[in-house]
Amino acid sequence: MAAPDFREKLLAGLGGDWPKPCPLNVRHRETILKPGFRIESIFYDAEPNDPIPAFLLIPDGVTSDKPAPAVAVWHQHAGNWTKGKSEPAGLMADPTHHTGAALAREGYVVLCPDALCFEERRDPTGKLKDGNFERFEFLRYVVAGKCMAWKNILDMRRAIDFLVSRPEVKADRIGCYGHSMGSTHTWMVGPWESRLKCLVGNCCLPTYAAIHREHMLHCFPNFVPGIFAHGDTPDIAALIAPRPLLLNFGEKDGGSPIDFVREGVKTISNAYASMHAERHFSAFIEEGIGHVLSDAMWQRTKDWFAKYLRAA
Repeated sequence: MAAPDFREKLLAGLGGDWPKPCPLNVRHRETILKPGFRIESIFYDAEPNDPIPAFLLIPDGVTSDKPAPAVAVWHQHAGNWTKGKSEPAGLMADPTHHTGAALAREGYVVLCPDALCFEERRDPTGKLKDGNFERFEFLRYVVAGKCMAWKNILDMRRAIDFLVSRPEVKADRIGCYGHSMGSTHTWMVGPWESRLKCLVGNCCLPTYAAIHREHMLHCFPNFVPGIFAHGDTPDIAALIAPRPLLLNFGEKDGGSPIDFVREGVKTISNAYASMHAERHFSAFIEEGIGHVLSDAMWQRTKDWFAKYLRAA
């Protein structure tokens, strides 16, 4: 059971509160036309002199006069630092994970940003490649008294700042989705971003207890210094309650051992029940599959967004 002051302990472990937002300083690069939507290639600032490259997908017919709900899509890790925003935007890599493009075709405005260390946010000096740069950045934040999750949350909150600023977006109808590391990003940002009205995480809830038992090397955004003395990752996700949260899992996903996932789901369910919001949490465990986005998982994702972002 998490400590009574778990939220405060979590904030301290992450690195403390986030700075006052700077101007977004949005810059447009190009427009890419796709069937059913267009992609605006942009930058906006997370912090001064820290631009985030992103793709904004705007469905045909969506305008300032006819705004639409929006979804921020956090990309996966997959041990491939060359791909970030471009995969969910439908411009490269695995078509299964062209989720941003698929949501744009469903009528949502979609934002796909690069996470730190991925695609256009790799080492600008060229000295450190791929995982070495990610390790460098994690350690750089640690010695500053923070962690990579703190920076990821800051960047994701800026993504919501950007979406709220767009006239094509219904500012009270914003959700987020992520697969794998993107799922970690979902339940990490959720407790700190109340403007996210519904959230979906696919295939990632590695508890520290499971990581230690299985001797797993997980990606750096999962690790919050000092927090395991006070709670575990399901306790972080539980802080999203009572806002709608859907988590999908594969029974055979080695990155999230299923026995620990089942216990974690109970923790989150109890948090929602304590607020009489049981209907706002759903966990789906698909038998016989691993670390994938299955058809059944994706259908549940679309249904969740339709229920909570489109419903009156």
